[in-house]
Order: sequence, then structure tokens, then C-alpha cells
Amino acid sequence: MADTVSSASVPVMLGARGYPTALEWIARRAEAFVIPVAALIVGMALFSLFIALVGKSPVQLYETMWRGGFGSWFSIQNSLSRAAPLLLAALCVALPARLGLVVIGGEGAIVLGGVAAAAMGVATSGAPAFFVILAMGVAGLAAGGIWIGAVGALRHYRAVNETISSLLMAYIAIALMNHLVEGPLRDPASLNKPSTEPLAEAYRIGNIPGMDVHWGLVVGVIACILSWLLIEKTSWGFAARIAGGNVRAAQVQGLAVGPLIVGFTALAGGFAGLAGMLEVAAVQGSANASLAAGYGYTGILVAFLARHNPLAIIPVAFLLGGIDASGGLIQRRMDLPDATVLVLQGMLFVVILFSETFYGRFKAFNPDLWQRGDLLKRPDLLKGTA
Repeated sequence: MADTVSSASVPVMLGARGYPTALEWIARRAEAFVIPVAALIVGMALFSLFIALVGKSPVQLYETMWRGGFGSWFSIQNSLSRAAPLLLAALCVALPARLGLVVIGGEGAIVLGGVAAAAMGVATSGAPAFFVILAMGVAGLAAGGIWIGAVGALRHYRAVNETISSLLMAYIAIALMNHLVEGPLRDPASLNKPSTEPLAEAYRIGNIPGMDVHWGLVVGVIACILSWLLIEKTSWGFAARIAGGNVRAAQVQGLAVGPLIVGFTALAGGFAGLAGMLEVAAVQGSANASLAAGYGYTGILVAFLARHNPLAIIPVAFLLGGIDASGGLIQRRMDLPDATVLVLQGMLFVVILFSETFYGRFKAFNPDLWQRGDLLKRPDLLKGTA
């Protein structure tokens, strides 16, 4: 029960430990921000050592990375375009994570969503543009949802590890995409690069007015906001958080854990499939091998860096999109492979995984460990918490 004290005639609510409740609220939530940012800094410092060992200047590299990803309006638009699929790919990891599941096969859902959308676009050719685009979106959602939903079903009903099964199914999905694009769905005119029949211009998704960024960015942001509302403001999200914390306790409370797992994984896969549809309708114009661009794997890093918070995914996806967009400029200016940014992403991922061991260890972020006292009268109480 919070107490009320006055300082200079201003009432202040104190928590159970005698500290202002606002300070306790900030402290509990600061951990989820400070530790990932610290991990990001450490990862980039380690990457600097790697760059120095190969005989290049880390300062020049980060300057080039800034110019390529964020240094101009053109660079920012390029970064936003690359962030669009990352938003949806990260949700494919973040939503199951709230149930305690580690699903890393979003790449498979992306490629199958793209193939399904391309096939639907060709099949409905001649219909009104709105209907065709809507049908393509539904096809992409369905393909990705069924694929990752199957991972959730295997996890719950057959106890198959979702991390392994989702990764293996991603490879199967890529092989299936190659078979379909190079076989039954191949456009005879695509000689050097097998592809499906190209979409008519009327069925393509255009750019946001005033920007060289397609509408997929808006779709991704809306998906992140709706996902946050689902998790934080609905009974389904509350049930998912309970099941993610303790499945046995959730079952004792009468929660339908099976449908929760299958439903959340299917929704997550649907978002990844929608990312594939957007790549076809807004970027590629057809389904081909370029669908397997690695967005599903980068989405894993985005989700973990954002602590599986759908709202935090938005700025993190922009950051990782900018790093990815700078790869070409780094290659040209510094004579480094384009895959250099992949090395950076790998280092960041390892450091972020290691940083998980630090949660709950710092007194400054845990008001339950603070000494009881009145912060307004004794501000020195927090000196030993750093």
C-alpha cells in the first residue's frame, strides 16, 4: 500500500520501500533498456577490434556505416525500406517468445508467403487491383501462418523442440520455393533467373507519398502496435504471458495452452508470410530466389535486441536496417566484403545472448532490494546501487 508524504506542499506517493513509486517504476523498466544498449556498445567495440585486426580503421568503418544508413535522406529511406520486412520478421520471433518459445524459422515463412502471394496474383489476374492485392495478402498470411503454426502444433502435441523444428522447416521451405519457382510456377521468359510470372503494374504496392519507401513500412508499424495491444491489453495476451512464465500453472488455472501456442505461432508466421508478400508486391514484382534474403534471420536479432517488445522492435528494426543498407557502401569505400555487416550482426547476437545473464543482478534496477527510507530526505541512499 503506497503512502503519501508532502515535500514543499506537493504530495508524493511512496512505495513499499519508502521511495517514490515513480522512481520504482522507472527503475524496473530501465533494465530492459540499459542492458540491451550496453550489449550493443560492447558488441560494436568487439567488432572494432575485429576490423582493426584485418587492417582497417574502425572509425572510418562506423563513419561509412553512418553515411550509408543514416547520413542523408536517401540513406534513411533505404534503411526504412529494409526495416519494413524486419518489423514483420521480428514479430515472428517476438510473439512466440511471450509463450516461452524460441522460433527462429521465420525465413521459411517469408519465402513461402512470397511464393503463395505471387501465385495468387497470377491466378487472380484480371480482377480489380484491390481484390488482387487483398487476395495476395491473405495468401501470404495463410502460407506463413500454416508453416509456423505447424511448429507450434509439433511443440505442444508431440513435444518437438520448436527451435530445431522451425530452423529445419525453414530449409525445407527454401527448397520448396526453389522447386516451385524453377518448376510449376516458372515464367518461361525468366531465363537467367527463374521467377514466377511478373505482377502487372496495377497489382504492385506503391510508395508512401513524398518518400521512396513502400507501404510495407506502414503495415509493419501497424502490425507492431496491434501486437503490443494484443499482448499487453487483452485476455489472450495475459494468458500467453502466464503460460510463458509457467505452463503447469497455466494449465492448473484452466487455460487452453495448446490453442494459445498454435494460435500465437500461427499469427507470428502469418506476419512473416505477409513480409514475403510485401517483398513480392512492392519490391521484386515476382517470386524468385531473392526472397531468401536473410530477413528472417536478421529478424531474430531485432527481436532479441528489442527484448521481444513489439513497440521496441520499431526503432531496432530501423537501426538494423540501416546497418544492412550500409553494406554496399562499406564494400566500395573500404574494400571489405559485403558480408562484413553480417559479422557485426553475429557478434551483436552473441553479446546480446550473453547479456541475458545480467538481468536481475543489479540492485539499481530492483527496488525490492533497496533500503527502506525516504528518498526526499536521504538522496544518498541510492549511492551504493550503481
